[in-house]
Amino acid sequence: MHVSLSNLVNDAVRAALLEDQEDLAAFKDRVNEPVLSYEELLNDLKAHGKI
Repeated sequence: MHVSLSNLVNDAVRAALLEDQEDLAAFKDRVNEPVLSYEELLNDLKAHGKI
């Protein structure tokens, strides 16, 4: 099977853009979540037995 370099690049760019689109949707969905400091995150993970 022969695949052109152009097609490989196009496929890679499409995949990257799709991933970016998914990331942006996740940011939009989570915009109202509270902000935690790194220390607060660690304390929460410890309190829930995650670390």
